[in-house]
Amino acid sequence: MLVNLSKKNSLLNRFVAEMRDVAIQADRMRFRRNMERIGEICAYEISKDMAYREEAITTPLGIAHTSLPIDEPVVATILRAGLPLHQGILNYFDRADNAFISAYRYHHRDHSFEVKVEYASCPPLEGRTLIIADPMVATGTSLVLSYKALLQYGQPAQVFVVTAIGSEAGLSYVKKHIPGVKIFAAAVDAELTAKAYIVPGLGDAGDLAFGEKK
Repeated sequence: MLVNLSKKNSLLNRFVAEMRDVAIQADRMRFRRNMERIGEICAYEISKDMAYREEAITTPLGIAHTSLPIDEPVVATILRAGLPLHQGILNYFDRADNAFISAYRYHHRDHSFEVKVEYASCPPLEGRTLIIADPMVATGTSLVLSYKALLQYGQPAQVFVVTAIGSEAGLSYVKKHIPGVKIFAAAVDAELTAKAYIVPGLGDAGDLAFGEKK
């Protein structure tokens, strides 16, 4: 299932617009903060799909009954670009466990590329809620490979994906290869170039957040 949050008017659209805007992108701190805000909004939306139980809370004047989450999720991110988005999710799921995956494009001389996953650190996943943060879902290949790498730690009960911008093709690929996944996207772009760049997109999220790499 795909939830395109840009379909409804909200402040989220301003955060996405600022991240896309070449005149504002030079402000790395603002870029990171807007990505973090998107993570916070998506975390709130995900919380609506989690299991709850009623608990009694003792206040200075009596007892308040409320519903609280039964379990805490595992929040996973793909390094390095996913870190600000991950932090936004963690701002709301502040008791969550965390997982980190290293996935990158290895480019060949003929300009083709393959995605390599070299590192994964994750707590036990069996029966838990897994949230994967990936700011840009272009082809969806790195996200699916990262998910498969995490399965060595157990089979999660449910999987959510959080992305700032995804291509239609990439998000379709993710839905096809991750059973039962629910995707929260701040925006969905129709075009994906032959070199797997999202258009209009916003550029390289990792470079914009942390500086250009060699």
